[in-house]
Amino acid sequence: MITCCERCVADGLWEIVQPLLPPAPKTGRPRLDRRAVSTTMLFVQASGFFREKADRLCGLTRATAHRWFQTWTEMGLWPTIHRTLLDGLGRRALLDWSRATVDSQAIRAKKGTDHRAEPH
Repeated sequence: MITCCERCVADGLWEIVQPLLPPAPKTGRPRLDRRAVSTTMLFVQASGFFREKADRLCGLTRATAHRWFQTWTEMGLWPTIHRTLLDGLGRRALLDWSRATVDSQAIRAKKGTDHRAEPH
């Protein structure tokens, strides 16, 4: 039987992401399934649903998912995963950069410069 986590995060994607994730703590409560944690986070990001809708999606409470999301964000894990996925797709020639766009949130605005566009 295929679990929710396996449906939402395909095996091929999991094989790429899994080595990038930090190990679950070995002390305290029982270890969490890192695939369940990442699936819940990806579900929230991709669907736009608030964490309340994802509560218990893969057996995690929203508080647990949020705590892990905060930890992985502070570690800088998301840009690493993104870059790794793009690099892998690029190596396999599966990216069409002619159709790429840049979001203004991804480009840092430098203060103190005057680079205004001139009207044509």
